[in-house]
Amino acid sequence: MNRRTLMIGASALGVAAFAGGALYVNRQRAAETAAAATEAATAPPTEETLLIRPHSPILGPAEAPVTLVEFFDPSCEACRAFHPVVEALRKEFPTELRVVLRYTPFHKGSDEAVRILEAARMQNKFEHVLNALFEKQPDWALHDGPDMEKAWRIAGATGMDLVKGKTDGLFPGTTAVLNQDMADLTALGIEQTPTFYLDGRKLVDVSFESLQADIRAAAKAAP
Repeated sequence: MNRRTLMIGASALGVAAFAGGALYVNRQRAAETAAAATEAATAPPTEETLLIRPHSPILGPAEAPVTLVEFFDPSCEACRAFHPVVEALRKEFPTELRVVLRYTPFHKGSDEAVRILEAARMQNKFEHVLNALFEKQPDWALHDGPDMEKAWRIAGATGMDLVKGKTDGLFPGTTAVLNQDMADLTALGIEQTPTFYLDGRKLVDVSFESLQADIRAAAKAAP
């Protein structure tokens, strides 16, 4: 065997070894992903007190048999994208589904956005303001820094009393809500938004389609 033949043979062996290694890694990753999904599906429900607090906003019937808990950030683009999907599911299952919202203010300015929402809740304007903040999110949740005065004006355009709202936003109870939600998301190990729990179980690799399928299956199985 000459040197050229030896070099070609070694090169071929190297390519084969690399291909075999890549195949093994891909199979391992696929197995790990499948195992994680199975574990999430079969894991016992998370302790409800960490998921739902007495102060948590609830959209839909309080006694609905299916509960979707969403940890969301008002400044989060993915949360904005999922919002109409969740709203459509609420309309599809008006008596079967309730959505519990938990604040996850990861972005700069999001803590003040939560104060806007809580002040709106005191005026029975929560849903109106939530929808408006999501709809106009690109106008106030700017990448180079949020424009919170614009966020307040967007809330005011829904009919919210801003003078009262800015005072109510400083209410110590709102600070307590923020602190409790932050403590709970830390305890749960939540690191991204939105994060969903369906009837106590965390949903993984969530897409618009998978969320719709999971909710429809849960609603069908509900008593």
